[in-house]
Amino acid sequence: MTSVNPLLSVQGLRTWFPIRRGILSRVQGHVQAVTELDLEIESGGTLALVGESGCGKTTVGRSILRLTEAQEGRVLYDGVDLLSLTPAEMKRYRQEIQIIFQDPMASLDPRMRVRDAVAEGMRSFGLGSSEDDRTERVAELFKKVQLDPARMWLYPHEFSGGQRQRICIARALAVEPRLIVCDEAVSALDVSIQAQILNLLSDLQKELGLTYLFITHDLGVVRYLADRVAVMYLGRIVETGSTESIFRAPQHPYTRALLAAAPSMDPDVRGQAPPLGGDVPSPSNPPTGCAFHTRCPQVMDRCRHEMPPEVIREGEKVRCFLPAEERL
Repeated sequence: MTSVNPLLSVQGLRTWFPIRRGILSRVQGHVQAVTELDLEIESGGTLALVGESGCGKTTVGRSILRLTEAQEGRVLYDGVDLLSLTPAEMKRYRQEIQIIFQDPMASLDPRMRVRDAVAEGMRSFGLGSSEDDRTERVAELFKKVQLDPARMWLYPHEFSGGQRQRICIARALAVEPRLIVCDEAVSALDVSIQAQILNLLSDLQKELGLTYLFITHDLGVVRYLADRVAVMYLGRIVETGSTESIFRAPQHPYTRALLAAAPSMDPDVRGQAPPLGGDVPSPSNPPTGCAFHTRCPQVMDRCRHEMPPEVIREGEKVRCFLPAEERL
């Protein structure tokens, strides 16, 4: 379903990286990381962006925050095109859009006490009237992410991996954002810790009205957290739908293969499709036609030469030539 006024609307996003070779580092080609990507997230909702490693998911998140500059497209945040802003104009929106990375240890300066790491954004954006005020705010945030405030004066290595990710969540919350990009935010954690962090993110969303773009390679992780799912393959979205519809009746052969590969106790999910075979094609030399045709068990001749159009039915979108009855 398309929102009338989404908080975030990405339209026709293209992000390519040059391939340089030789002594003069001349451009010999491009890695097509993101190609003509569209997605929307309603305020207070969660969109899971799902796909195998190397499909371009992280580049999408970084392009939205302009940590990586896109070549084409629009990123409308609350109606404002972030890609058209100057660095000075973009600073305000960096406060409203935060990111949580995969590796919490790499995200935290090992020489900085975690209190200072959490308060750093507050100082940058002029939040809090004094250092004492910011310390009090850090203590509140520690309680919110279920950590003991007395431990804020410790260093990152004195915490477990799950605790460090809670610190990174507190740091993101410190500047009072509206949208948080979670880039594989639980994939480096044990399964039991993953569940705790997902529950925490869900509780914080309900309490603070947060909006999430949840980037992951694991469909099973986001089943109960996401409202909608966008499935990405080799730089393109191949299927978008509600979480319920994606799990109940996936339309694209790639989505079905991802679901089949995900551990599940649900008999409706197990065995929907054979596991994926073959390797992901190189984004510097993608296949013609449908990029998935080199691995698709239902490939037809036209798939090798033509790009499937986007088919929209009852708010769900899929790029596939197969008739609907054959995709089910």
